[in-house]
Amino acid sequence: MAHTKSAIKRLGTSKKANLRNRARISELKTIEKKLRAAVAAGDASAAELARKFSSRLDKAVKAGTIHANRAANKKSQADKLIAAK
Repeated sequence: MAHTKSAIKRLGTSKKANLRNRARISELKTIEKKLRAAVAAGDASAAELARKFSSRLDKAVKAGTIHANRAANKKSQADKLIAAK
């Protein structure tokens, strides 16, 4: 357990950041699953989901939730999925 006042404050800040990051990552996973399902079903909304997914990835990178290279890889995978169908 933290002893100093600043360490106690930092614990609280870290917990809040962790919750925000988990929510962002969960949202990304959900959108990716919806995208893959839409592509598999041949749904026309797949392109719109891909745009949304790309945008959310960029926002997660900007916030520091995920690494830029991971986002680039995910975007590339999504583009390949869309192009294949």
